[in-house]
Formats: sequence, structure tokens, C-alpha cells
Amino acid sequence: MKMTSDVKNIHMRTVDCEGWRKGMHHFFVNSDQIGEKEIRITGSDVNHIRNVLRICPGEQISISDKDAVTYRCEVTQVAEETVIAKILWCQEADTELPSKIALFQGLPKADKMELIIQKAVELGVSEIVPMATKRAVVKLDAKKAQTKLGRWNAIAESAAKQAKRAVIPPVKPVMSFDEAVDYAKTFDQKFIPYELARGMDATRQAFGAVRPGESVAILIGPEGGFDEQEVMLAQGGGALPVTLGRRILRTETAGMTVLSVLMYLLEGKTA
Repeated sequence: MKMTSDVKNIHMRTVDCEGWRKGMHHFFVNSDQIGEKEIRITGSDVNHIRNVLRICPGEQISISDKDAVTYRCEVTQVAEETVIAKILWCQEADTELPSKIALFQGLPKADKMELIIQKAVELGVSEIVPMATKRAVVKLDAKKAQTKLGRWNAIAESAAKQAKRAVIPPVKPVMSFDEAVDYAKTFDQKFIPYELARGMDATRQAFGAVRPGESVAILIGPEGGFDEQEVMLAQGGGALPVTLGRRILRTETAGMTVLSVLMYLLEGKTA
């Protein structure tokens, strides 16, 4: 386990932390905010703690850092720009899946991307890659894409807090489909749900072959689905076409279906 030297003397617990996480507010900090005995929370979380949650000194919260260490803390001070919390104990987080699963999502219409990000983070995704595909109705210029990206990452952070995740899955900048396929090549397993793929037995076999520790890329098309040339390009990059059943799923449903199945198969396993 990777830990900063400042907290090496803090008591590490190995017991299941599910009980104390329930109902407890959860926050994220950078490693430089963690001291020997206390953690300093700054930024927008301070206003949320003070004026929305109205957390007072003496109340307990949980905090995670980028090394996926979770801290049980007691708030000792709530100031205008800083919240200070005393570290009670810490442990390695047990909320992450044993495999890194990335959702490559074709840009959907309206606000569907926000829902997709929220639910994907709740289901354990490691990162989300928005893709500009041929049949996508949404076309984002550089300025709009940057604005959307900030909003999307804020949604990912909020969902990670709600789900008590140990990390905040990043939403990557929008990629062209060619760029996305090249990036997906770096993953161990690659799946592209496609209505012309062969039967469910093959899908079950493919998903069941994913092992803890492997990285997985899921490529999901927009409302109009993938163009045949895009499917061929993805296959050339090592992606395996799979079917999700005899019914046509909406773009916001397809990715969640795959994530749910993989979460079920991988949850609790060790690499």
C-alpha cells in the first residue's frame, strides 16, 4: 500500500468499513492536504460543509486521497476557508473493482451524458472517454467541449462522493473515434456492443473471461449506433463485438448494462 510518510504512524484498520461508511459524508483531498494527525479541506467543499451540510466540530466524516486510502476523521474546526479534521484511523479502500473498466461513450443528445457519467461512476467505472462518432447528433467545438468537460468532471466527483468511492474517475477530453480506438488498444480487453454480433452465449463467455487485474474498455455508440466502418475499425484495434440481447437498448442503457454485468462478475475478487 502506498502512503505518505506523514501518516505512517496512524493506526491502520483492516476490518470491513462498510458499516461506518453508511450515512457518513465523504470528501476527497490531495496528498499535500494530509498532515501527520489532521487533514485540511479547502476549496468548494468548505462551503458545502459549512452552509449546506452544516457539519459541526465533533462530527465524523470520511476522506479519501489519490492513493485510495480512506481516513475516518473527526471535524475539529470549521472556518470560512478551511475545515480541519483530526485523523482517527485509516485503511486501504475496499470500494474499487479489481479491474479498471473504462467507458468509451459516443456523444449522446441533450443531457444524457450527465446521467451516463453519474451512473457509470456509481457502478465502479475507472474513467469515461467521450467519443465523437459519425452518427452522433451532438457536435462540440473546442470551447463548448471544454465547458462540458468541466461540468462532466464535477458530476463524476459528486457521484464518487455519493457512492463512497475511494477515487474520482476522470472524464477525459472528447476524442475522435480514431483516437478512441487507438487509446482502447492499451486495454487488455475491449468490447463493442453491436446489434449484428453473435448470440448471448458468446457474450457470456467473453464477459466471464475477464479476470481481476485486467483493464477493460467498453465502446458504446450514440443514439444512432455505430457506423459499420467504425465497428470494423474497432475490431481491427482488437475490440470484440458482443450482443446485449434481442432488444435494442438506448445509448444510456447499453453502457450501464455492460458495467452492471462486469461489476457482478468482478466484485469482491482479487487480482
